[in-house]
Amino acid sequence: MPILLACLLLAQGALADSLTIKAGDTIQKVLEAHKGKRITLRLTGGGELSGKVRSVTDELVQLGELSNQEFFDGVIEIGKVSAVIVRVKE
Repeated sequence: MPILLACLLLAQGALADSLTIKAGDTIQKVLEAHKGKRITLRLTGGGELSGKVRSVTDELVQLGELSNQEFFDGVIEIGKVSAVIVRVKE
């Protein structure tokens, strides 16, 4: 029973993430903090892309395992990102 409880607690912690910002943060810094984690990007044109943050540069972010397109990656201009959405609760 203790092993099952420990597994459930670990699984729940792995599903939700935290989102914190501080003075001087930018979209790029928020994306870098979530490298390897699943996020949703809201774009300036109104569209959204969800996936795992693979890499971040000064101008681009690469998302992998795109939602509904798991075999594809996408590259987005950081200047086109209007919001970073992170699941914080289960």
